[in-house]
Amino acid sequence: MTVGETIRQYRKQQRVTLQALGEAVGVSKQTVQRYESGVIAQIPYDKIEAIAARLGLPPSRLLGWSEPPRPARGLPILGRISCGEPVYAEESYDGYVPPSEELSADFCLIARGDSMIGARICDGDAVLIHRQDRVEDGEIAAVAVDDEATLKRVFYDQKDQKIILSPENSKYAPFVFVGDEASRVRILGRAVAFISRMD
Repeated sequence: MTVGETIRQYRKQQRVTLQALGEAVGVSKQTVQRYESGVIAQIPYDKIEAIAARLGLPPSRLLGWSEPPRPARGLPILGRISCGEPVYAEESYDGYVPPSEELSADFCLIARGDSMIGARICDGDAVLIHRQDRVEDGEIAAVAVDDEATLKRVFYDQKDQKIILSPENSKYAPFVFVGDEASRVRILGRAVAFISRMD
């Protein structure tokens, strides 16, 4: 796999747009596209470093080098997620939270809003996410609806072919997707823990 293909793979896994990655690196989205397609094969190392930082990876991962053992830096903070109405899933790399040996988590998102306060997840909390595309009935997950993301408890109604995204606050109504509408819903990962207010 080329460096460009590796960049594309991790960018898509983390739902980072060409525009967002370009802004983080200081180039246009067209230039990022050229990196990924191989039109620009010799990517400057400072750009590799900036891309890796935005994706929460060591540069050696993008370059395909073997990595020496080193202490984990922690879980990358990949952006903010709404606990109310779904919002556009624009992620912004913003450092790390401390690693945990007890929890199997891949990244963390900062919660916005108050719709999950019944689960003790408040505005500003860091929610640790284990990346997976399916959760059990009743589990809390980071969910994408079209190109928008939200944090909700997920329920399945197999009989009526429904997916229900339920808040943990009686002020808010659940989002219900029936039949073909259910294809709009994509599970990004399961919430495994939270850390109270990052700010």
